Amino acid sequence: MSELIILLPVFIPLIGAVVLLSGSRSLAFQKVGAVVFSGLTFLGAAYLLVLVDCAGHVVLQLGDWSAPYGISMVADRFSAVMVAISSLMTLLVALYAISEIDAARLRRFFFPVYLILIFGVNGAFLSGDLFNLYVWFEVMLIASFVLLSMGGERSELEGGLKYVCLNLFSSMLFLAGVGIIYGKTGTLNMADVAQSLAGSPDVSWAVSGSMLLFVGFSLKAGMFPFFFWLPASYHTPPPAVSAIFAALLTKVGVYALYRTYTLLFQPIFPEFQSILLVLAVLTMVIGVLGAASHFDITKILSFHIISQIGYIVLGLAIMTPLALAAGIFYLLHNIIAKTCLFLVGGLIIRLQGTGDLARIGGLSKSKPWLALLFFFPAFSLAGIPPLSGFWAKLGVVKAGLDVGSWVAVTAALLVGVMTLYSMTKIWAEAFWKAQPEGQPAAAKENMGSLAYMVIPIAVMAALTVAIGLFGEPLFEFSQRAADQLMNPQEYISAVLLDGGEDLP
Repeated sequence: MSELIILLPVFIPLIGAVVLLSGSRSLAFQKVGAVVFSGLTFLGAAYLLVLVDCAGHVVLQLGDWSAPYGISMVADRFSAVMVAISSLMTLLVALYAISEIDAARLRRFFFPVYLILIFGVNGAFLSGDLFNLYVWFEVMLIASFVLLSMGGERSELEGGLKYVCLNLFSSMLFLAGVGIIYGKTGTLNMADVAQSLAGSPDVSWAVSGSMLLFVGFSLKAGMFPFFFWLPASYHTPPPAVSAIFAALLTKVGVYALYRTYTLLFQPIFPEFQSILLVLAVLTMVIGVLGAASHFDITKILSFHIISQIGYIVLGLAIMTPLALAAGIFYLLHNIIAKTCLFLVGGLIIRLQGTGDLARIGGLSKSKPWLALLFFFPAFSLAGIPPLSGFWAKLGVVKAGLDVGSWVAVTAALLVGVMTLYSMTKIWAEAFWKAQPEGQPAAAKENMGSLAYMVIPIAVMAALTVAIGLFGEPLFEFSQRAADQLMNPQEYISAVLLDGGEDLP
């Protein structure tokens, strides 16, 4: 029965969405219920993570149909930690959204759709077959489009249209790749596909399917040259929505790249490695240049999503145990730091009425506590020691040096400097310089009215410091997760033999 634990992070948010719909007339019920069900989802995800770290894998065959004929849900260390960190961000952003999301959006079922989003995200992380991964992606896409365009404003609808069109194109490519793989192997179970490829004398046929999946996942991840939809849409919704998108949506695309190229397509990865390396470097560079060229907080942070994806994908491109561990560590750090920065940006917009750096200033004097909350995630993102981003970047750079990838290492270091420039630009303009003449000063709101917004920011900022100062256990866990990715036979055996090690 322990295998049923894998259902908790998936079905708790779904049940929560149904419950909130039943009490949709009460806005207070919506707010409290969203936090409660997000909290329960996180508790279920945390329990699953502990269970997986002990057992190695948790596998559930739905309907008691053995793989590869039934629907497999699989949790290894990588997928379990992604479910846990995503559920934690869902809880913290829900708490923030209590103060930020207006009554009109709440009446349009903001929180039920919000829970449906995490239902899709966690399902994607735990899916054991390609078709159901596609289904979870579509659940995610529908929920995220509704959240993006819920306000009905022109900018939101325009951003939502770009977002949904490009993601539908991504889904089409994904489905075409799935079709090719099924036509060649007769199965969509990822473990079974991996076993078929590993035992095949000729795997050249897999190149076309893998490329279609790669483009589809790269579009969702915001990689170069498929990133252009992201900065065009992520700055349009409320900051709480932008924050949860930054935390989850692109990361699901990155997760899918890690999963497919370490499990399914490992036999053909050497032929593809140099291409992935080049695209990772270009993603870093283009993203940070876009951030440097803008003067609006949300747009700067949106471009930095792209830039940071490059670092994470670089870990996959190098494909050594250290590189994968550093990539996983970087992914976890980035989810926390980037979500925190979007929420800080939202708080700045609430206090100053705009995110335009030319029109704001003086926050270090009027709101010194906000300056402190911005400092930790911002300079962690830039890789300043001893914050979490320093160790994440150090791991990726060390992995690059070990394999002699000098161009990638140089690019990573230069992009780190440019990231520092972007963060110091926000710091200098929003916090350090005086309030521009003719512009209203920061709104005077008491801390009680901002508590629901400040608490989750403070928790995330504290996590970036804690991971920086006491990050060894998390990096050791990342190494264990990377070892599983480097040895896919463990995953294959766990799924096809209906279990791994004995569960406690």
